[in-house]
Amino acid sequence: MRKLVVSRLALAVPQLVIVAFVVFSMTYLVPGSPAAAILGASATPESIRQVEAQLGLDRPAFERLIDWAWNALNGDLGVSFVTTLPVTDMLLQRMPATLSLTVGGMVVALALGIGLGVLSAVRAGLPDRVIGAATSVGLSIPEFWFGMILLLVFAVELGWVPVVAYVPLTDDPLAWLRGMILPSIALGIGAAALIARQTRGAMVEALASPYVDTLTAAGVSRRRIVLRYALKNAMVPVLATTGLTFRILIGTSFVVEQIFAFPGAGRLLLTSVIGKDFPVVQGGVIVIAALVIALNLLIDVSYGLLNPKVRPQ
Repeated sequence: MRKLVVSRLALAVPQLVIVAFVVFSMTYLVPGSPAAAILGASATPESIRQVEAQLGLDRPAFERLIDWAWNALNGDLGVSFVTTLPVTDMLLQRMPATLSLTVGGMVVALALGIGLGVLSAVRAGLPDRVIGAATSVGLSIPEFWFGMILLLVFAVELGWVPVVAYVPLTDDPLAWLRGMILPSIALGIGAAALIARQTRGAMVEALASPYVDTLTAAGVSRRRIVLRYALKNAMVPVLATTGLTFRILIGTSFVVEQIFAFPGAGRLLLTSVIGKDFPVVQGGVIVIAALVIALNLLIDVSYGLLNPKVRPQ
């Protein structure tokens, strides 16, 4: 197991380096100058050059990349071009909301997906067909459309939750939980459909294994076989794709944040891209990439514990 952790950590370092290089390069290949975006309509060639000099944009790109990477290693992600606030502080303020939303979406995806997948596998006939149709719909629904429908029905028409509902967990846990319900469902419904299909396929294969016949002949109840033995084996392939599911949720969270007015990092990155606030874009992407890599490491270790065949010899 130690070899597995070391090998994954060895891969994480070049992954972060590549992400940092690509993001830094892409931001400075975007047409237009951040100085012009800051100055607005009153920008003149002379004022643009002055602001670029103040921001250090007149320095060679490679020199800026080295300085930014060194400062990032020391926890300094730079200063926002627009707000002049430290990027690290801005992300620390926004990341809790994004992580809350992503984890909430993941909980919805796993709970609904595994539950429906198991039910579909053990209840052939009408339940299986209904769940199959529901998962097809879930995979095709855009998050922004489903989120707006949830808002219109449960917030505007029924008034069960406020329209703008995010409250930090540390301020009011109950209000935070109420505010997380609709966004988490909107974010996690597509992933739930995907996990349901994966779980169903894995469960059908597990229930067709010879050990199930042996357990049945030994008098073990069907419920015990499904929940204790078949489900455990079926979770191995499902767990292997959890990292991919988390990345998908992270990537689509900014859409849900826009709809539900979530003060998250995804919304911050979107406004920063539009405003050419490159330090915020670079810092946000590298932090999210580090979180995804750390989660993948955790999943790989968990997968290695469940399936010894993937451990390095």
